Amino acid sequence: MTPTTTTTPSASQPVYVGIDVAQHKLDLARSDAPGPVLNFDNDTAGIAAIVRLLLWARPAVIVIESTGGLERPLLDALLEAGLPTALVHPGRVRYFAKGLGILAKTDRLDANVLMHFARLAAPRLMQKRSAGQAELAALVVCRRQLTLARAEQTNRRHATANKAALRCIDAVLTALDKQVESLDKQIRDLLNADDDFKHMDTQLRSVPGVRPVLSATLTAELRELVQTDRREISALVGVAPFNHDSGKLKGKRAIRGGRTAVRSVLYMATLAAIRCNPVIKAFSDRLKAAGKQKKVVVVACMRKLLSLLNAMLRDGLTWEQLDVVKKFVPTH
Repeated sequence: MTPTTTTTPSASQPVYVGIDVAQHKLDLARSDAPGPVLNFDNDTAGIAAIVRLLLWARPAVIVIESTGGLERPLLDALLEAGLPTALVHPGRVRYFAKGLGILAKTDRLDANVLMHFARLAAPRLMQKRSAGQAELAALVVCRRQLTLARAEQTNRRHATANKAALRCIDAVLTALDKQVESLDKQIRDLLNADDDFKHMDTQLRSVPGVRPVLSATLTAELRELVQTDRREISALVGVAPFNHDSGKLKGKRAIRGGRTAVRSVLYMATLAAIRCNPVIKAFSDRLKAAGKQKKVVVVACMRKLLSLLNAMLRDGLTWEQLDVVKKFVPTH
């Protein structure tokens, strides 16, 4: 059942919208309609009704909370319609709610909190994904899930000595290996079939330490590469250090937030780069000589590598053309 409203959008006041996503329903709160939260079914018809309503309301920002994939059909529909939509991390919203003194949590309250978040927090707007981008992201996510499942089964294998259990686990591992191998081929074929993907992948993989998994992950899940500076891209991935100072307290800086999946792959690539990439290795050695802790060194190298990749793609340079790389190329 589609709700109706008689509220007309104001010409002077921008409209902000928050939508709480659940498995079977969607709760929508509007800044220009202080009445009851609107309810829609979380299905094709309900999403279409929301799009029609918001196209008419012309909101300045729509905020949706990431919910592990349940939000994707709604998000894609809103972006397809050209509506300004932001996807935000639940943790940020919860801290925001506590700051407003809202400690209770219900779907209706969450929708209103998201609406206020849209109005006050200036969240980053999402960009519409191409069909190829969406397919690539789905394949990368599926590969990551299967890889995690394979690691879990491997750990279980080490924890049992029962022959029947081992046979079962080995069968699962064989099946997972085949599926991961199949996904690797599909990802590679998709990257090669799209000129933009292929160009970006070729540039990324020319960097020592960057392997196919990191290249595909950045291409699929970090579309802000090329469009942002090094500070913004570091914060997006979650490798930017934040201060913890207050009064006379000078606390240690620490990273937080960001895109965990991208950061995890970048971490493994950085460990390889510290060994085989002359720029990252020299940077790491300098930090170690200054007495920095190992974890601090690795995170700083992650940030350095990401910044170099961003600069390379943004400026249309090859790895060898970066000024910092030229210092390590012998001259004849």
